[in-house]
Amino acid sequence: MPFVGIGLHLALALCCAVHAVRSGQQTYWLFILFSFPLLGSVVYLLTIYLPHSRLHRQANRTLRAVGRVLDPGRELREARAALEDTPTAQNQMRLAAALLGADQLEEAAATYEQCLQGPFANDADVRWGAAQVQLQRGRADLCLTHLAVIADRQPDFRAEAVALLRARALAQQGRHDEAGTLFSATVARFGSFEAKAERLLWAWSQHQPQADTWRAELEQQQRKWNAHTRELNAPLLARLREAQPKA
Repeated sequence: MPFVGIGLHLALALCCAVHAVRSGQQTYWLFILFSFPLLGSVVYLLTIYLPHSRLHRQANRTLRAVGRVLDPGRELREARAALEDTPTAQNQMRLAAALLGADQLEEAAATYEQCLQGPFANDADVRWGAAQVQLQRGRADLCLTHLAVIADRQPDFRAEAVALLRARALAQQGRHDEAGTLFSATVARFGSFEAKAERLLWAWSQHQPQADTWRAELEQQQRKWNAHTRELNAPLLARLREAQPKA
Protein backbone atom coordinates (compact mmCIF):
# COMPACT_ATOMS: atom_id res chain seq x y z
CA MET A 1 0.00 0.00 0.00
CA PRO A 2 2.78 2.56 0.71
CA PHE A 3 3.98 1.98 -2.87
CA VAL A 4 0.51 2.88 -4.15
CA GLY A 5 0.59 6.14 -2.20
CA ILE A 6 4.04 6.99 -3.53
CA GLY A 7 2.85 6.22 -7.05
CA LEU A 8 -0.12 8.56 -6.70
CA HIS A 9 2.12 11.32 -5.38
CA LEU A 10 4.46 10.94 -8.34
CA ALA A 11 1.56 10.77 -10.80
CA LEU A 12 0.14 14.01 -9.42
CA ALA A 13 3.56 15.64 -9.57
CA LEU A 14 3.94 14.49 -13.18
CA CYS A 15 0.56 15.99 -14.14
CA CYS A 16 1.56 19.27 -12.52
CA ALA A 17 4.92 19.17 -14.29
CA VAL A 18 3.23 18.66 -17.67
CA HIS A 19 0.96 21.64 -16.97
CA ALA A 20 3.98 23.71 -15.89
CA VAL A 21 5.84 22.98 -19.14
CA ARG A 22 2.82 23.57 -21.38
CA SER A 23 1.87 26.82 -19.66
CA GLY A 24 5.43 28.18 -19.67
CA GLN A 25 6.02 28.27 -15.91
CA GLN A 26 9.47 28.80 -14.42
CA THR A 27 11.69 25.70 -14.52
CA TYR A 28 12.22 25.74 -10.75
CA TRP A 29 8.71 24.31 -10.44
CA LEU A 30 9.97 21.06 -11.93
CA PHE A 31 12.62 20.82 -9.23
CA ILE A 32 10.06 21.51 -6.51
CA LEU A 33 7.54 19.02 -7.91
CA PHE A 34 9.93 16.11 -8.15
CA SER A 35 11.92 16.88 -5.01
CA PHE A 36 8.77 17.17 -2.87
CA PRO A 37 6.06 15.35 -4.87
CA LEU A 38 3.10 15.74 -2.51
CA LEU A 39 3.88 19.11 -0.93
CA GLY A 40 5.15 20.54 -4.22
CA SER A 41 2.01 19.42 -6.05
CA VAL A 42 -0.28 20.95 -3.43
CA VAL A 43 1.60 24.25 -3.57
CA TYR A 44 1.54 24.22 -7.37
CA LEU A 45 -2.18 23.54 -7.51
CA LEU A 46 -2.95 26.35 -5.05
CA THR A 47 -0.61 28.99 -6.50
CA ILE A 48 -0.55 28.25 -10.24
CA TYR A 49 -3.23 25.87 -11.49
CA LEU A 50 -6.35 26.95 -9.58
CA PRO A 51 -5.88 30.72 -10.07
CA HIS A 52 -5.75 30.08 -13.84
CA SER A 53 -8.49 27.48 -14.04
CA ARG A 54 -11.74 28.05 -15.95
CA LEU A 55 -13.79 27.87 -12.74
CA HIS A 56 -11.66 30.56 -11.15
CA ARG A 57 -11.90 32.78 -14.25
CA GLN A 58 -15.68 32.39 -14.34
CA ALA A 59 -15.92 33.28 -10.65
CA ASN A 60 -13.79 36.37 -11.23
CA ARG A 61 -15.95 37.42 -14.18
CA THR A 62 -19.08 37.02 -12.05
CA LEU A 63 -17.59 39.06 -9.22
CA ARG A 64 -16.53 41.80 -11.64
CA ALA A 65 -20.02 41.86 -13.14
CA VAL A 66 -21.58 42.23 -9.70
CA GLY A 67 -19.12 44.99 -8.89
CA ARG A 68 -20.02 46.86 -12.07
CA VAL A 69 -23.71 46.71 -11.17
CA LEU A 70 -23.18 47.93 -7.59
CA ASP A 71 -20.62 50.60 -8.50
CA PRO A 72 -20.43 51.04 -12.30
CA GLY A 73 -17.79 53.79 -12.13
CA ARG A 74 -15.40 52.05 -9.77
CA GLU A 75 -13.12 50.41 -12.34
CA LEU A 76 -12.74 53.65 -14.29
CA ARG A 77 -11.92 55.61 -11.12
CA GLU A 78 -9.39 53.03 -10.02
CA ALA A 79 -7.83 52.85 -13.49
CA ARG A 80 -7.39 56.64 -13.60
CA ALA A 81 -5.91 56.66 -10.11
CA ALA A 82 -3.53 53.82 -10.94
CA LEU A 83 -2.27 55.63 -14.05
CA GLU A 84 -1.80 58.88 -12.11
CA ASP A 85 0.12 57.09 -9.35
CA THR A 86 2.12 54.83 -11.65
CA PRO A 87 2.15 56.01 -15.28
CA THR A 88 3.09 52.69 -16.87
CA ALA A 89 2.01 51.22 -20.18
CA GLN A 90 0.09 48.48 -18.34
CA ASN A 91 -1.94 51.07 -16.41
CA GLN A 92 -2.56 52.98 -19.62
CA MET A 93 -3.97 49.79 -21.16
CA ARG A 94 -6.16 49.29 -18.10
CA LEU A 95 -7.53 52.82 -18.42
CA ALA A 96 -8.27 52.33 -22.12
CA ALA A 97 -10.24 49.16 -21.38
CA ALA A 98 -12.11 50.88 -18.53
CA LEU A 99 -13.03 53.80 -20.78
CA LEU A 100 -14.35 51.36 -23.38
CA GLY A 101 -16.40 49.59 -20.71
CA ALA A 102 -17.82 52.94 -19.61
CA ASP A 103 -18.73 53.90 -23.21
CA GLN A 104 -16.46 56.95 -23.10
CA LEU A 105 -15.51 56.25 -26.67
CA GLU A 106 -13.60 59.37 -27.70
CA GLU A 107 -11.22 59.22 -24.75
CA ALA A 108 -10.97 55.45 -25.08
CA ALA A 109 -9.97 55.76 -28.74
CA ALA A 110 -7.32 58.36 -27.91
CA THR A 111 -5.96 56.25 -25.06
CA TYR A 112 -5.74 53.13 -27.20
CA GLU A 113 -3.90 55.10 -29.87
CA GLN A 114 -1.42 56.24 -27.21
CA CYS A 115 -0.95 52.61 -26.16
CA LEU A 116 -0.19 51.67 -29.76
CA GLN A 117 2.63 54.22 -29.85
CA GLY A 118 4.45 52.66 -26.90
CA PRO A 119 5.89 49.27 -25.96
CA PHE A 120 2.53 47.58 -26.66
CA ALA A 121 2.41 48.69 -30.27
CA ASN A 122 2.39 45.05 -31.39
CA ASP A 123 0.07 43.80 -28.65
CA ALA A 124 -2.99 42.15 -30.20
CA ASP A 125 -5.17 42.81 -27.15
CA VAL A 126 -4.52 46.55 -27.40
CA ARG A 127 -5.30 46.61 -31.10
CA TRP A 128 -8.40 44.51 -30.46
CA GLY A 129 -9.65 47.07 -27.96
CA ALA A 130 -8.92 49.86 -30.44
CA ALA A 131 -10.90 48.03 -33.13
CA GLN A 132 -13.91 47.66 -30.83
CA VAL A 133 -13.84 51.36 -29.94
CA GLN A 134 -13.65 52.44 -33.57
CA LEU A 135 -16.64 50.33 -34.55
CA GLN A 136 -18.69 51.83 -31.72
CA ARG A 137 -17.61 55.30 -32.85
CA GLY A 138 -18.95 54.56 -36.32
CA ARG A 139 -15.47 54.37 -37.83
CA ALA A 140 -15.71 51.00 -39.54
CA ASP A 141 -12.74 51.89 -41.74
CA LEU A 142 -10.41 52.24 -38.76
CA CYS A 143 -11.88 49.13 -37.15
CA LEU A 144 -11.13 47.09 -40.27
CA THR A 145 -7.60 48.51 -40.40
CA HIS A 146 -6.88 47.31 -36.87
CA LEU A 147 -8.40 43.90 -37.58
CA ALA A 148 -6.29 43.54 -40.72
CA VAL A 149 -3.14 44.13 -38.67
CA ILE A 150 -4.24 41.49 -36.14
CA ALA A 151 -5.00 38.98 -38.93
CA ASP A 152 -1.60 39.63 -40.51
CA ARG A 153 0.45 39.35 -37.32
CA GLN A 154 -1.57 36.86 -35.25
CA PRO A 155 -4.07 35.06 -37.49
CA ASP A 156 -5.22 32.77 -34.65
CA PHE A 157 -5.95 35.59 -32.20
CA ARG A 158 -9.60 35.40 -31.10
CA ALA A 159 -10.53 34.02 -34.48
CA GLU A 160 -14.29 33.95 -33.91
CA ALA A 161 -14.55 37.35 -32.23
CA VAL A 162 -12.36 38.98 -34.88
CA ALA A 163 -14.48 37.50 -37.67
CA LEU A 164 -17.71 38.72 -36.07
CA LEU A 165 -16.37 42.21 -35.48
CA ARG A 166 -15.14 42.35 -39.06
CA ALA A 167 -18.56 41.28 -40.34
CA ARG A 168 -20.23 43.98 -38.26
CA ALA A 169 -17.78 46.57 -39.62
CA LEU A 170 -18.51 45.48 -43.18
CA ALA A 171 -22.23 45.83 -42.48
CA GLN A 172 -21.66 49.31 -41.03
CA GLN A 173 -20.01 50.25 -44.33
CA GLY A 174 -23.01 48.95 -46.26
CA ARG A 175 -21.09 45.96 -47.66
CA HIS A 176 -23.91 43.59 -46.75
CA ASP A 177 -23.13 40.82 -49.22
CA GLU A 178 -19.65 40.46 -47.74
CA ALA A 179 -21.00 40.80 -44.21
CA GLY A 180 -23.65 38.12 -44.72
CA THR A 181 -21.14 35.73 -46.23
CA LEU A 182 -18.74 36.26 -43.32
CA PHE A 183 -21.48 35.86 -40.68
CA SER A 184 -22.58 32.56 -42.23
CA ALA A 185 -18.99 31.33 -42.56
CA THR A 186 -18.36 32.13 -38.88
CA VAL A 187 -21.50 30.28 -37.83
CA ALA A 188 -20.48 27.29 -39.94
CA ARG A 189 -16.98 27.27 -38.45
CA PHE A 190 -17.74 27.89 -34.77
CA GLY A 191 -21.47 27.23 -34.34
CA SER A 192 -21.62 29.32 -31.17
CA PHE A 193 -24.67 31.12 -29.82
CA GLU A 194 -22.83 34.43 -30.16
CA ALA A 195 -22.09 33.87 -33.85
CA LYS A 196 -25.70 32.88 -34.55
CA ALA A 197 -27.00 35.86 -32.57
CA GLU A 198 -24.80 38.33 -34.45
CA ARG A 199 -25.95 36.84 -37.73
CA LEU A 200 -29.58 37.19 -36.65
CA LEU A 201 -29.07 40.82 -35.59
CA TRP A 202 -27.66 41.55 -39.04
CA ALA A 203 -30.47 39.59 -40.74
CA TRP A 204 -33.12 41.61 -38.89
CA SER A 205 -31.45 44.86 -39.92
CA GLN A 206 -31.57 43.76 -43.57
CA HIS A 207 -34.98 42.05 -43.47
CA GLN A 208 -33.46 38.76 -44.55
CA PRO A 209 -36.02 36.00 -45.22
CA GLN A 210 -34.01 33.46 -43.18
CA ALA A 211 -34.32 35.56 -40.02
CA ASP A 212 -37.39 33.72 -38.66
CA THR A 213 -35.67 30.36 -39.05
CA TRP A 214 -32.54 31.60 -37.33
CA ARG A 215 -34.56 33.16 -34.50
CA ALA A 216 -36.39 29.88 -33.87
CA GLU A 217 -33.05 28.06 -33.77
CA LEU A 218 -31.72 30.42 -31.11
CA GLU A 219 -34.87 30.14 -29.02
CA GLN A 220 -34.61 26.35 -29.16
CA GLN A 221 -31.01 26.54 -27.98
CA GLN A 222 -31.91 28.81 -25.06
CA ARG A 223 -34.43 26.29 -23.72
CA LYS A 224 -31.50 24.06 -22.75
CA TRP A 225 -29.67 26.76 -20.80
CA ASN A 226 -29.25 26.92 -17.06
CA ALA A 227 -29.39 30.17 -15.08
CA HIS A 228 -25.62 30.64 -15.20
CA THR A 229 -25.47 30.37 -19.00
CA ARG A 230 -28.33 32.82 -19.32
CA GLU A 231 -26.55 35.25 -17.02
CA LEU A 232 -23.33 35.04 -19.02
CA ASN A 233 -25.22 35.83 -22.22
CA ALA A 234 -27.39 38.58 -20.70
CA PRO A 235 -25.86 41.49 -22.69
CA LEU A 236 -26.32 39.64 -25.98
CA LEU A 237 -29.88 38.66 -25.08
CA ALA A 238 -30.64 42.30 -24.31
CA ARG A 239 -29.41 43.31 -27.75
CA LEU A 240 -31.61 40.66 -29.34
CA ARG A 241 -34.69 41.82 -27.44
CA GLU A 242 -34.06 45.43 -28.39
CA ALA A 243 -33.50 44.67 -32.08
CA GLN A 244 -36.27 42.10 -32.60
CA PRO A 245 -38.84 43.44 -35.08
CA LYS A 246 -42.21 44.16 -33.57
CA ALA A 247 -44.97 41.79 -34.67
